[in-house]
Amino acid sequence: MAGHSKWANIQHRKSRQDDRRNKAWTRVIREIMVAARAGGGDAAANPRLRLAIDKAKAVNLSADTIKRNIDKATGALEGVAYEEIRYEGYGIGGAAVIVDCVTDNRVRTVAEVRHAFSKHGGNLGSEGSVAFQFRHCGQLLFAPGTSEDAVMEAALDAGADDVVSGEDGSIEVLCAPAAFEAVRNALAARGLQAELAEVTMRAENPVALAGENAERMNKLIDALEDLDDVQAVYHNAEPEA
Repeated sequence: MAGHSKWANIQHRKSRQDDRRNKAWTRVIREIMVAARAGGGDAAANPRLRLAIDKAKAVNLSADTIKRNIDKATGALEGVAYEEIRYEGYGIGGAAVIVDCVTDNRVRTVAEVRHAFSKHGGNLGSEGSVAFQFRHCGQLLFAPGTSEDAVMEAALDAGADDVVSGEDGSIEVLCAPAAFEAVRNALAARGLQAELAEVTMRAENPVALAGENAERMNKLIDALEDLDDVQAVYHNAEPEA
């Protein structure tokens, strides 16, 4: 989208996430438990669990803690039963918002999510109301200055769907969720380390916000991300350059 910087937007999001490092352990533990419960405790046979373990290691979660929570999820130890819930809604200026939660209490979670939307000028929508505006995919973002030819050759050889060059010089690689690990590993093997690498809900139709509207949208996103049961917040709002 003209006038917008994918790199700047990603860096802004990462900065907000860094401010919430005290919640990082809780979130990765829940992700490990949900992944293990859904696909089993053997990381070699469970790609989602492997990604969750990678996230846990990135925030310095100990191996013992990782194993203990896998055991809880698979029934080897007694633990809390978590479930995944996705909420969809609208932010400032009609921006689309998806909120992924992991909870042991649906009633509490929906009340908190609804309150955050209403307090900050948004509206909680129905299932499917905005999801069509996002693409479930693997996303890898490389900093401006990275060789586009090298990224494109490695990514496409590994099964990526698309390589997008940003106006700011950043390079974005997109792939199917199932191909994410293979694409990431192939790029890393050629010395190409992504600044951001995740399976995500990528916004397909950005909504430009400026001034007060951009500030209000940031407050809404912050309020949602601060909720204990929220794992991730996706939206299509972009600040004007």
